[in-house]
Amino acid sequence: MFKHLKTVNNFLSHLHISTRPAHKNVTIQPIKKILIANRGEIACRVIRTAKKLGIQSVAVYSDADKNSMHTLMADEAYRVGTASSSDSYLKSSVILDIAKKTNCQGIHPGYGFLSENFEFSEQCHKEGVIFIGPPGSAIRDMGIKSTSKSIMAAAGVPIINGYHGEDQTDDKLIEEADKIGFPLMIKAIRGGGGKGMRIAESKEKFLEALNSARTESAKSFGDSSVLLERYVRSPRHVEVQVFADQYGDAVYLFERDCSVQRRHQKIIEEAPAPGLSEELRRNLGEAGVRAAKAVGYVGAGTVEFILDKFDHSFHFMEMNTRLQVEHPITEMITNTDLVEWQIRIASGEPLPLTQDQIKRKGHAFEARIYAENPRNGFLPGAGKLRHLSTPKADKNVRIETGVRQGDEVSVHYDPMIAKLVVWGEDRTSALNLLIGKLGEYQIAGLDTNVNFLIDLASHGHFRAGNVHTGFIDEHFSSLFPPINVTEELAMKAAATLFLNEDNAVRKNSNLKALTKGDPFLDALRYRVNHDFVREYFLEMDGEMFKVELKSSSDDIQMRMNGGAWRNVKVLLVHCDNRCTIQLDIDGDISSFSSTLYNGNLDIFAADGRYSFNVKQPKFLTSNEEASGGGNGNFVASPMPGVLERLLVEPDDEVKKGDNLAVIIAMKMEHVLKAPRDGVVKSVGAKQGDSVVKGKPIIQLTVEEEEEEEK
Repeated sequence: MFKHLKTVNNFLSHLHISTRPAHKNVTIQPIKKILIANRGEIACRVIRTAKKLGIQSVAVYSDADKNSMHTLMADEAYRVGTASSSDSYLKSSVILDIAKKTNCQGIHPGYGFLSENFEFSEQCHKEGVIFIGPPGSAIRDMGIKSTSKSIMAAAGVPIINGYHGEDQTDDKLIEEADKIGFPLMIKAIRGGGGKGMRIAESKEKFLEALNSARTESAKSFGDSSVLLERYVRSPRHVEVQVFADQYGDAVYLFERDCSVQRRHQKIIEEAPAPGLSEELRRNLGEAGVRAAKAVGYVGAGTVEFILDKFDHSFHFMEMNTRLQVEHPITEMITNTDLVEWQIRIASGEPLPLTQDQIKRKGHAFEARIYAENPRNGFLPGAGKLRHLSTPKADKNVRIETGVRQGDEVSVHYDPMIAKLVVWGEDRTSALNLLIGKLGEYQIAGLDTNVNFLIDLASHGHFRAGNVHTGFIDEHFSSLFPPINVTEELAMKAAATLFLNEDNAVRKNSNLKALTKGDPFLDALRYRVNHDFVREYFLEMDGEMFKVELKSSSDDIQMRMNGGAWRNVKVLLVHCDNRCTIQLDIDGDISSFSSTLYNGNLDIFAADGRYSFNVKQPKFLTSNEEASGGGNGNFVASPMPGVLERLLVEPDDEVKKGDNLAVIIAMKMEHVLKAPRDGVVKSVGAKQGDSVVKGKPIIQLTVEEEEEEEK
């Protein structure tokens, strides 16, 4: 990219950024080609900046990602292993060999996987490949939470009370837990993202939470060590974006609020944090810079703080020694490209801007769109994106994604589908834009959290900036109100079914473009009998709805569940892979989109997606017991995944609530528990097997059998 320092300085001068002279001990190492040791959204993000800078990109892919977006976007792509992360994206030596074979000067680790692996950073350094991130010593010191807290205390950064010792025996941890008091937080000393993190509400529940945290930590980071901290019930999670160069200089790019979380993982982030004074923002930023300098940091890092919701005192929590998932909102309010900063600093250039030159403007939000079911404990899902339509990107709206329509959301990786990032002149305008654009996001084929994000962003307390990490639990009932299936919604579903049914009969003869008039009546003119009644059976959230459609000459009427008949007209229709319909019900006109596949009908409206199962009348004689879910004799996984551990075998006696098996899916551990007292009759899978959602894994003897045996 650059041949000598003069070229670098000319380029920087053109961008109107700092051109401080290089330190005599720092060598400018031009980066012309980089390997991205990651996948999905972040890999695509890095590739876009590389293309902007004229840098060639090399992707690595697992068998599951051979045809993924990041694989096809890069200039070159190489297979790195099977679908399992441990046999692909975590194979550091293989990735480094590919980088050397393809003559890459640098490796960008993205976030997750190897991004905070200090051994990999040092391995790159030994092999003469630039690790586009901090030195291994900084990753090591800040990645081990017990070590980082000692360093922060010495640097004058406030820390929270807890136990960070090396003695990891149960007895020692129980002793320290008693000293700290309950509730307390158990955290893996390595990694982040909520992995290996549990809350112990009482001493009686401590060991169960400890063992679960250890297991997940060992699986995610290869280290089961934990620390204990006093648990603050209503904290805010505020983090500072810092950058440091190889000359000892460091700056902060203001703060982000990431308080609203589920499963200890962020879901909506915003920058700047609402309700803070300028003095507090400065204090947070300066504390972040002190933290970075204390470990000789280089590159992008995020210093995370616990901020008291009421008195705004703050304490160091941890430092993420990588680019954060939520970095785009910082870019939006500072008009920067942080990936570009990473590459420039890694090549030996000084910080592009001084602290005084970094300006903040407006407000930005990021909403993480996941394949998960918020109404079922936010359990992650997997499957095919049968329909995907996003808002249009512009200068104020960014769609950060690594998937396209037709792609699979794999059980092997994180279930995030995309990040919707918006900017506004102030918090209110940015939030209104976020809500509106979420309403334009359409995904069918699997469960997502889009509806929940709309409800969350629209919540009165969220709009007021009254956020904290327990926000979802505190407002659970208002965030998850009963689903209300109105007559209008059910009639929209019936209209979709009728139009798709007629479309199939007439082989799409009249529905290739916008059609004025009434397609219902157009359809009826093709039928011998114009007078008929159609019955549609729709199910949502366990409730059945019957919609009747009646034609008499030129009139169309519908009714739901035997209610009053209502007059219906379809004004506009356009169908391709989805239908866009404008419906008139008793003079009330509304537009919506819909998709239909395999008995699944999705209605997309401004307030989100509504999903129906289309049933036949025979459904009323359900075979629920045959599916294994009806009587508590079967235990099935609530999500697709891998059977990590099997804790019982045939003839074992179990009590209601006993742990039976552990499922790992999308980096998350889920424990299957006994639904009742009983005896294990059979086990239908073995450890390491892939399991599908809803398929029974363990069968208990039926109660009649138990009585006979007695």
